Amino acid sequence: MVMAPIPQPWHQWPFLILFFLVLFSCESNLPCRNGVEATQRVFLYPQSPKVSSIVSKGYRTGYHFQPPKNWINDPNGPMYYNGIYHEFYQYNPNGSVWGNIVWGHSVSTDLINWIRLEPAIEGNTPSDINGCWTGSATILTGDQPVIIYTGADTEKRQVQNIVLPKNRSDPYLREWTKPKNNPLIEPVGPGLNSNQFRDPTTGWIGPDGIWRIAVGAELNGYSAALLYKSKDFMQWTRVDHPLYSSNASNMWECPDFFAVLPGKNNGLDLSAAIPNGAKHVLKMSLDSCDKYMIGVYDLKHDMFVPDTVLDDRRLWLRIDYGNYYASKSFFDSKKGRRIIWGWTNETDSTSDDVAKGWAGIHAIPRTIWLDGDGKRLLQWPIEEVESLRRNEVSHQGLELKKGDLFEIKGTDTLQANVEIDFELTSIDAADPFDPSWLLDTEKHCREADASVHGGLGPFGLVVLASDNMDEHTTVHFRVYKSEQKYMVLLCSDLRRSSLRPGLYTPAYGGFFEYDLEKEKKISLRTLIDRSAVESFGGGGRACIMARVYPAAVVDGATHMYAFNNGSSTVKVSQLKAWSMTRAQVNVRKG
Repeated sequence: MVMAPIPQPWHQWPFLILFFLVLFSCESNLPCRNGVEATQRVFLYPQSPKVSSIVSKGYRTGYHFQPPKNWINDPNGPMYYNGIYHEFYQYNPNGSVWGNIVWGHSVSTDLINWIRLEPAIEGNTPSDINGCWTGSATILTGDQPVIIYTGADTEKRQVQNIVLPKNRSDPYLREWTKPKNNPLIEPVGPGLNSNQFRDPTTGWIGPDGIWRIAVGAELNGYSAALLYKSKDFMQWTRVDHPLYSSNASNMWECPDFFAVLPGKNNGLDLSAAIPNGAKHVLKMSLDSCDKYMIGVYDLKHDMFVPDTVLDDRRLWLRIDYGNYYASKSFFDSKKGRRIIWGWTNETDSTSDDVAKGWAGIHAIPRTIWLDGDGKRLLQWPIEEVESLRRNEVSHQGLELKKGDLFEIKGTDTLQANVEIDFELTSIDAADPFDPSWLLDTEKHCREADASVHGGLGPFGLVVLASDNMDEHTTVHFRVYKSEQKYMVLLCSDLRRSSLRPGLYTPAYGGFFEYDLEKEKKISLRTLIDRSAVESFGGGGRACIMARVYPAAVVDGATHMYAFNNGSSTVKVSQLKAWSMTRAQVNVRKG
């Protein structure tokens, strides 16, 4: 198909007007998990007198996980049991701000359509009376599910408790009971901070037949994943050394520990025999994001040994470079894969959330595996999300010269799935890479935004754009050449995403290595869901989850474009887009 000509003045000044930014910065406190306040940079824009109220159903997602109302944060204890997927989550049944947290519970047969149930865990015993926080599910020998979670006891110490299903023959496992011997693990021992001791992992059983879990902790002022052992999952003993610890930070939340095979997108059950060549991943939540290390599990010494140790935690690998936190993975025995979930919070104000009556969603569940070179995790939306696709639009053989915009028509731009393969015509045009950019990729995405011409890039997508481009979000690549390799930058720039005041609108970004001489193409997949923009670059090498609140979404009229603003022409060898129909997410109550 031939592209329509770009009207004046865009053809002469393609991005000077489109992406011209005037930023007014201020500090704003946004709520974080467990009630902690975090200061983040907020970019404000002059308010349009025509901006409609944020209290609109237009911002509720159509196919991401969220309850019908109220506050949600961490995903908890995901598992597959007897043909049913279970998703538990931190939930406030009484309002749309953090507090009064219980374990919400929903079930599904496809991870997309969900039935909501009554809360599974509430704080009503001495070991969790002041809070029932994050935890994990484990399937014990004999097909016995168990949940281990953090409670805040009468002294507000963080302790570890378990619950068991009341009736295992109930396919939904609606009711859970607390043994009288809770708490099973208390914050005792030298150097342990009783207020920083939480979020136990899924258990795994070693070759010796003994169960193990890790608990996030502050130990002697540093971060640690403490290791505990048990023969029966009831009586636990702390090992005299952590699974792993680091002096680069002082506390890890929501640790996760699992095995992966390089180049294989099938998952591994950590309690099963781990094949030769497998690697292990230790994931932790800190600095308002999820980071991870790849290494080996030394069974003899019961220790995780990372392949690379970086003292500067800004250089640690990240699960997602956007609004994504407190992720939890599980092994899906139904399809032999590992799936990871993450929480994404609202980036409007607390008063907005109160007015809306809801806050927080979960990202689309992702299959997660290890790249063939063993250096990075890859993630991709689970295949089940494709069942929501409708009205496919397809284009091949497009050429995008410097300044070109190609409008993608024929899909619902508010709920869409877009997949593009960009083919580079001249990799020699790549600009040189500066390693210092790795220390602050968001700063680099702000400075080298979509209006700044490069050799290779920026090229990518403009989504949720208003008629006059006053509002738009860009998701784009830049390609750089370092001494030995090519580095690709994926940015998701929200700074012009909305005319509303008081929003947190950063420019997210993440780098990944890429063998351009072999691959030649760079893929981008973006899931658009009203107030959610979730992107996967380079086959899932870099992922960015973002939240946006364009006034145009409420008005129901947005546009979507492929673009190139680099000096070199970029070919679009394949572009496919689909409308995404609404999923049945917690509409029914079981």
